[in-house]
Amino acid sequence: MPSTVVLVTGVGGDLGGRLLARLGNNPEFERVIGVDTAPPPKQVMRRLGQAEFVRTDIRNPLIARVIDDARVDTVVHAATTCHPAGPARRGVLKEVNVIGTMRLLAACQRSPWMRKLVVKSTAAVYGAGARSPAVFGEDAELIPASSNGYAKDAVEMEGYVRGLARRRPDITVTTARFTNLIGPDVDTVLARYFALPVVPTVLGYDARLQLLHSSDALAVLETATLEDKPGVFNVGSDGVLTLSQAIRRAGRVELPVPRALVPSVAKMLRGAHLVDFSEDQVRLLNYGRVVDTTRLKKVFGYYPRWTTAAAFDDYVRGRGLRPVIDGDALATLAGRVLTAAATGQAR
Repeated sequence: MPSTVVLVTGVGGDLGGRLLARLGNNPEFERVIGVDTAPPPKQVMRRLGQAEFVRTDIRNPLIARVIDDARVDTVVHAATTCHPAGPARRGVLKEVNVIGTMRLLAACQRSPWMRKLVVKSTAAVYGAGARSPAVFGEDAELIPASSNGYAKDAVEMEGYVRGLARRRPDITVTTARFTNLIGPDVDTVLARYFALPVVPTVLGYDARLQLLHSSDALAVLETATLEDKPGVFNVGSDGVLTLSQAIRRAGRVELPVPRALVPSVAKMLRGAHLVDFSEDQVRLLNYGRVVDTTRLKKVFGYYPRWTTAAAFDDYVRGRGLRPVIDGDALATLAGRVLTAAATGQAR
């Protein structure tokens, strides 16, 4: 049975807003409603089509009235925040991630019209560590890097989603575990990190990174809304980049930092309102994380258009990043150093 009335949460963000506009211009839906405490970006508001925005907080029990009054049959929960780009109040985000999800799922459980739930989650639920497997499958144990971080919120959220699936087996539930998003218009932790002129890294580590272009993330959420795709799916691009490779592709300067000083550097970046590095993110930059996307391709039926390298290059082009150090100047300087060294040896 196809979806007719769709509700999308988190439309004030880039991904949720773009999904609202995409669905709002699809004539297959009778009604498309976007909810958030803030409206979508102006460029999204101009192309909403038949979609409508309702200012409401999913932490408020009134979300149930919105779902009941509109007879919503499909909910796309895109409001979860696992890696805030800039400094954010931990308590507020936890309330949205955990309390907001509980309220939303409670409303879905009570609604007699509900038939489908699509949830945006994160591959950070697997954690990152020295003993982590080289590649995570969907059946891997969920071990977030910290006991009180944003990834822990995602683990709790997925627990509530599984509970709903047990209580309402008639609801089709799709959970998409995204790797880190990247793209020219997405404001993420990594997008800000690789835009720093001097990029701090952990001395002695060169993590493997698997990214996901924002357009592929959008396509997966849209497909799950249009078609029934029950199950849990890792969603990431093909291929990986090491941290050092990504820094070079962005034209940045790498600054290896002893591991003991990493917390101080992270605190400094947060204090300067540049990047909000949680413990989850620091461990990712230490150990990296790669997921198996076989189920995404074979069961879900989606093949990402962008590889990790291509997605990262599109981010670099879209942000207009230029090499911090001019290549010709660096070559000239290197030549002078070599000449001086040769001259010193001759003496």
